[in-house]
Amino acid sequence: MVFLVEILSTALQLYSFVLLARVLLSWIPIDTSNPTVSQIVRFMYDVTEPVLAPIRNVLPQGLGMDFSPLLVFLAIDILRRILFSALL
Repeated sequence: MVFLVEILSTALQLYSFVLLARVLLSWIPIDTSNPTVSQIVRFMYDVTEPVLAPIRNVLPQGLGMDFSPLLVFLAIDILRRILFSALL
């Protein structure tokens, strides 16, 4: 049981890092002429968009900012806390 909780917690942490990288990359221009960079960015978008899109669709439009990553970070934190409390 402890092993499974640690695997899930690590997977959630890794997903948080990918999501953070996507958020940071959205602030800078990306050179898509470099195939390696393009593949890495595409991977990050492919992994995070299925989670972000439904949340983005529920949030009100016109706020000027995308708050969906913030809500996903919050959900990941809550899930990790639930997993750790299940261990104790």
